[in-house]
Amino acid sequence: MESKSKSKGPSARHKEKKLKRKEVLEKKKAVDELVRAASSETDHLASFQAFRHYNRNGVSVCLDSGSGDGLSSSVKQYVCNLVKANMEGPFGAEWPAEEKVKRREMVAPEARYIFVHDVASAGADGMPSAVEAKGEVVESVSEIMSIVGFVHFRFLVEEEIPVLYVYEIQLEPRVQGKGLGKFLMQLIELIARKNHMGAVVLTVQKTNLSAMKFYTSKLR
Repeated sequence: MESKSKSKGPSARHKEKKLKRKEVLEKKKAVDELVRAASSETDHLASFQAFRHYNRNGVSVCLDSGSGDGLSSSVKQYVCNLVKANMEGPFGAEWPAEEKVKRREMVAPEARYIFVHDVASAGADGMPSAVEAKGEVVESVSEIMSIVGFVHFRFLVEEEIPVLYVYEIQLEPRVQGKGLGKFLMQLIELIARKNHMGAVVLTVQKTNLSAMKFYTSKLR
């Protein structure tokens, strides 16, 4: 004699939906908390002292951290100029509109930076000549002259997964092709792992052939 499976009553279905909704909300809360905690970190280099300096292939640089709402006017201009120099070509006719977007993105409070400084142009201790006082950056001309690149990244939620999103990785031509870009991406992966991110995400213009080659061939 065949037994017939009993269908769940309205009360059981409601309870099941309620439990699933609770699970979804708890998962979302946990993910949001991971992103919030990662974003609140003021110096993501603090746990990776070995990555504060890079001295290979004729390049000697030191790294420091920053945030979008703490950039001085001179650093903002430098960032804009370097992005334009490297990206205007690949974007072509779309650049004017894209430049406006990037200018807004770079000063957002959630923007996090790793700045690359040429040691030869930096201070005597190998770090840039700048001090922070009451939240304002007091800089010298040598600080701006010493910057040779930067990484702009953020901690976000993409498709319900906490990720470290690389908005920009820009280097001056004279320090490109020296292994520095790979070094910076390795650091980014370590920062993502430390902060329990599910992935490192970035987008690349298909017309930016050198960048495509870097990510697909060198980083695979």
